Amino acid sequence: MRDSFAVFRKEMRAYLVSPIPYLLAAFFAAFLAYLVFDKAYFFVLKQATLEGLFRFMPLAMVVVVPAIAMRLWSEELRGGTFETLLTFPVRTRHLVVGKWLAAWVVIGGCLLATVGLVVTAATLGDLDKGPTIGGYLGSWLMGGAFLAIGLWLSSLTSNQIVAFILGVIVCAAFVFMEDAAAKFEAGTVASTLTNLGVTSHFQAIGRGVVDLRDVVYFVSLIGFFLYLNVETIENRRSR
Repeated sequence: MRDSFAVFRKEMRAYLVSPIPYLLAAFFAAFLAYLVFDKAYFFVLKQATLEGLFRFMPLAMVVVVPAIAMRLWSEELRGGTFETLLTFPVRTRHLVVGKWLAAWVVIGGCLLATVGLVVTAATLGDLDKGPTIGGYLGSWLMGGAFLAIGLWLSSLTSNQIVAFILGVIVCAAFVFMEDAAAKFEAGTVASTLTNLGVTSHFQAIGRGVVDLRDVVYFVSLIGFFLYLNVETIENRRSR
């Protein structure tokens, strides 16, 4: 893990001096604020609840997380630094985990940028802490899963726009799997789509009762796509 944290520190230094993470965090917070205040009728209802925030959270994640992930490998491939990076005495899995961890911290910063919504809701009454904490935990786990997907897709192309579009499509597919399941009669297909989609697992954690099965789902999704990422980079290394 020491090598992973070395990569993590390198990536974090690059994030801290770049304006992109700050702009994305501002966009993320502003986008969610617009959806919550305008589309969820927050001030009209005047309720001390963040239900509107977490209802729109998957939609915001589908847009912002691929934007963070699209450059992680594509920029290395396009700039010609990919081959140099692979000459470092670091195993591929450490490179992948280090990049993912740094970007996951950036996603945490984007979530932190929405704290103004929490303060606003708390001023209206006694805000229920359980669903609030659960909603943010579920959001961070979902962001980590989408990030692993985007990181893998970024390793498939040197074009950041292509990586972004693919990331949006795949992440959106995981969000809307439950809607697709509704088109099937209750059975194996509907149950499989519901279990594979992120929505039901995210909503379960967002209720404030953390079920180990939902956490395992997100951890498994992260692990699977990080594994695919490692295999893709290994294949490029062996060429």
